[in-house]
Amino acid sequence: MRSRQRMFAAVMRLLLKCLRLGRRRRFRLVRQVEQLWHYGHLCLHSLLYNSFTNGDVVLDSLFEPVYWLVDHVTRWFGVVFVALVIGLTSSVVAIVYICLLPLILQTYTPAWICWHLAYGHWNLIMIVFHYYMAITTSPGHPPQAKNDLIGVSICRKCIAPKPARTHHCSICNRCVLKMDHHCPWLNNCVGHYNHRYFFSFCLFMTMGCIYCSISGWDMFRDAYAAIERMKLLEKERLQVAANQTYYQTPPPTFSFRQRAFHKSVVYLWVLCSSVALALGALTLWHAALITRGETSIERHINRKERQRLQKKGKVFRNPYSYGSWDNWKVFLGVDVPRHWLTRVLLPSPHLPHGTGLSWDLPPCVMEQRVPLLAI
Repeated sequence: MRSRQRMFAAVMRLLLKCLRLGRRRRFRLVRQVEQLWHYGHLCLHSLLYNSFTNGDVVLDSLFEPVYWLVDHVTRWFGVVFVALVIGLTSSVVAIVYICLLPLILQTYTPAWICWHLAYGHWNLIMIVFHYYMAITTSPGHPPQAKNDLIGVSICRKCIAPKPARTHHCSICNRCVLKMDHHCPWLNNCVGHYNHRYFFSFCLFMTMGCIYCSISGWDMFRDAYAAIERMKLLEKERLQVAANQTYYQTPPPTFSFRQRAFHKSVVYLWVLCSSVALALGALTLWHAALITRGETSIERHINRKERQRLQKKGKVFRNPYSYGSWDNWKVFLGVDVPRHWLTRVLLPSPHLPHGTGLSWDLPPCVMEQRVPLLAI
């Protein structure tokens, strides 16, 4: 009996030792896995560590393939957009010369004929000149020699000093001086040297479309009514022809030339009215930005900076704003009163103030009215 008890106790002790040994091995294995996990996490963190990393950087990294696709599509479709602008503008001009101008010369008084000829051709010249200059003029880029370049920050794409108001264009893959945005309708960036051409093109194109819409309103109503009459008579003609023989079918009521004329007038008015609304809103937006002395990119930057300083009880002032009137004079390059005629109302290839690398007080501004930062 005692021998059985001793044997049972020995078996139980052996079983407990095995359990303890298995538990130790299991704990040791778990500890090794944890050590490997922490070691791998430390290696990965050391390879990817960046003190500037935040949520925005992570999102930019995740959306980088989408940005790459959009940039390349915009780059290649820029040529298509430019051809579309030229084609639509040429079609409107052709309709005006072929269809409307003979009608104007036959029905309008000499005073109105002179007005339409003078204003129409002046507006057309301004549109063509500023669009050509906007697509062919470089917006300006920082120089390659970085020794004498005053940089406010470092471009993380170019890894080079970036002057004030300069931003990197992912489509052009270069830094642009005083960058406003990349315009696919120009297939070019809007920057320091072609910003005035871009805005002037938008302004004169809007004026031209409004002029065509207002001047052609009566013609549009007559042409639209004529087209509706064509559809009605065509329907009646087909109903009559269905009950008659082939030789008794009546001839068409309207000729091909009349159909083309009425449809061209409707096309011109609808296109000009649509462009006037869309481009007019864009022109007003950029006019407000010019009045405040900032670009499209700077608007977002200044708004965030204004909110940040407001929380600290400070007031942000735009360092590149000289007042509404002086901002327009600086933007248009008006130094003396006669420049309003020679540089604004007439085609002028004059350069903007400054080089885009530094922003000194322009000569047309008598005094700097606003401090850089009011605290």
